[in-house]
Amino acid sequence: MSDGGTTRASAFEHEGARKVAEGLEHLSGFGNEHSSEAVPGALPEGRNAPQRAPLGLYAEQLSGTAFTEPRAENRRSWLYRIRPSAAHPAFTRTGNGSLRTAPFTQTVPDPNRLRWNPLPKPARGTDFLAGLWTLGGNGDVAQRTGMAVHLYHATASMDRVFSDADGELLIVPERGGLLLRTEFGLLHVEPGHIALIPRGVRFRVDLLEESARGYVCENYGAAFRLPELGPIGANGLANARDFRAPVAAYEDVEGPVEVVNKFCGNLWSATYDHSPLDVVAWHGNHVPYAYDLRRFNVMGTISYDHPDPSIFTVLTSPSDTPGLAGVDFVVFAPRWLVGEDTFRPPYFHRNVMSEYMGLIEGAYDAKAEGFVPGGGSLHNMMSAHGPDRETFDRASAAELRPQKIDDGLAFMFETRWPVSLTPHAARAEHLQQDYDAVWQGLERHFQPLR
Repeated sequence: MSDGGTTRASAFEHEGARKVAEGLEHLSGFGNEHSSEAVPGALPEGRNAPQRAPLGLYAEQLSGTAFTEPRAENRRSWLYRIRPSAAHPAFTRTGNGSLRTAPFTQTVPDPNRLRWNPLPKPARGTDFLAGLWTLGGNGDVAQRTGMAVHLYHATASMDRVFSDADGELLIVPERGGLLLRTEFGLLHVEPGHIALIPRGVRFRVDLLEESARGYVCENYGAAFRLPELGPIGANGLANARDFRAPVAAYEDVEGPVEVVNKFCGNLWSATYDHSPLDVVAWHGNHVPYAYDLRRFNVMGTISYDHPDPSIFTVLTSPSDTPGLAGVDFVVFAPRWLVGEDTFRPPYFHRNVMSEYMGLIEGAYDAKAEGFVPGGGSLHNMMSAHGPDRETFDRASAAELRPQKIDDGLAFMFETRWPVSLTPHAARAEHLQQDYDAVWQGLERHFQPLR
């Protein structure tokens, strides 16, 4: 087929996927005990595993946590499917591409401030899985601790199905909408949204435009949850009812389907004789979901100074130390700044936590230039960072009127351990070599009393 024919076919496919995406229904709430059936009567009543499941389906439990974890932490769902997941041939190793997994031991952890431009556009036909590019991470996937930072740039929808046994995937689109076809049903996310695919859930990604790119946090540890609100009270930050879970939808497809499983850092492939996205009904709380970041209820000062950026936490993965997260997902959403006698942009800072920041749209209020949508910066633990010279000079002299920040949407993956780079991230052509220069020229203003 000619290039023009390929373009026309792709446009037709994207248009069809977008029509499906825009007509989706969803279930509301975070961590709920949801239930859904695509065919009336498919969901058993009064029991999980009847002697014979309705409509000739197979009953199967998907456990995201150990059976005996506390009720508040327990994640599991019951699936009623056309074929059980056990009905598949052996998996064999396949290439990992640019996808890497902890422990990251090929490079020495770097204390320098680092910043990257967006990923270059990949070859035509690169799907979401092939377009994953690992920047780095920490922990040990076999011990279920730590996280990884990935970016993606895709130019084609997926024909294959993917699942990650190593962790859950928090997807942050920056350019191009996605239609996520999961075992539980369909989710639609656009730039400014996030999607969470739980550990072990199979899914496929359709592009809604010619290409798509964004960020992924692979969380090996405890499942993401809403942070505690403490003195804030009962309401605020990300409201549980704004999270969207899919309604049941299934594929009854006969024929070869490639299924790729990520297991202990490597990709394994098997060819099924049917689609594994064949769940007709389900109930439980180990489910995918999506969230619109613009619905985040921002908290902040109405007097002076500004609170620590933890006040912007959307989701957190707790560790065994109270208050210390394996990884937090933080958003810098549109908000008002009104602090009196206050330096309003993010302040100069050294942090025991490590911070990877990305930009979804617009500009970030602490960096006047060089930090662009699709790019990212890494400030490992105790790396000194803060506003660049231009931002500092402007904010120090600004008239302190109420100011609305609504021209940017940035986020941060904050993690308890240093992020070690992959070799390809450390050597990347799109790694900015002059990032330290943004802090050059910060002048001495000290005037001792005489």
